[in-house]
Amino acid sequence: MKLTGKVAFVTGAASGLGKEIALEYVRAGASVAIADINQAAAEATAAEIAKSGGKAIGMAVDVTSEEQVEAGVARTIKEFGNVDILVSNAGIQIVHPIEEFSYEEWKRMLAIHLDGAFLTTKACVRQMKKSGKGGSLIYMGSVHSKLASVLKAPYVTAKHGLIGLARTMAKEGAAFNIRANVICPGFVRTPLVENQIPEQAKTLGISEEDVVKKVMLKDTVDGEFTTTADVAQVALMFAAFPTNALTGQSLVVSHGWYMQ
Repeated sequence: MKLTGKVAFVTGAASGLGKEIALEYVRAGASVAIADINQAAAEATAAEIAKSGGKAIGMAVDVTSEEQVEAGVARTIKEFGNVDILVSNAGIQIVHPIEEFSYEEWKRMLAIHLDGAFLTTKACVRQMKKSGKGGSLIYMGSVHSKLASVLKAPYVTAKHGLIGLARTMAKEGAAFNIRANVICPGFVRTPLVENQIPEQAKTLGISEEDVVKKVMLKDTVDGEFTTTADVAQVALMFAAFPTNALTGQSLVVSHGWYMQ
């Protein structure tokens, strides 16, 4: 699948899943805006892409700031001429029993995952409609968009919410050939997941090895982590798919952890 001439705006793109998706899009011919709260890392990723012959710009974007989101999308349009693809990927994880979550932690989790998706969608859809070329909205959900796990109340709540947003945007965008989908990965060994392992071991009173084997991977068919490359391939498919046939869908990428 090719993305020749397309422009993607990817949040949380300086590392992990976001970076892998950005690299895959560049390989497929797209120009990419690397939007990340870490400006230095965003610019370094963009420089890495440019060195290999791709087109990318790096920028600092806090997805909970409407001003920064609007400025980032405006810069992308100015430099590349359009926005065809949004990947709303920025996210964090905090692991506690519900009674140990502060209200500030709860609000921060929902702001990054849900407010960020709302603000980036609003900015990108405006341009997609204006250009008349359609587009693809891709939200980074999780298996936790489909089911729940202990210690993750705000994360599970936010990831479920992304499916509702995508379904709504699939309906609102249909007349403009704007598609909306959710990728739902299982556990991917990114820094976000690595940080969870000791946290869950401490909270659950088990070893880190048991967190991996008996919590994270116990329901997979092969005991394997999902990889960033697995997720990037799905992101490429959603971005390049030419019709509304797949819009409004959520695809689980989890080594069989959750089957639908």
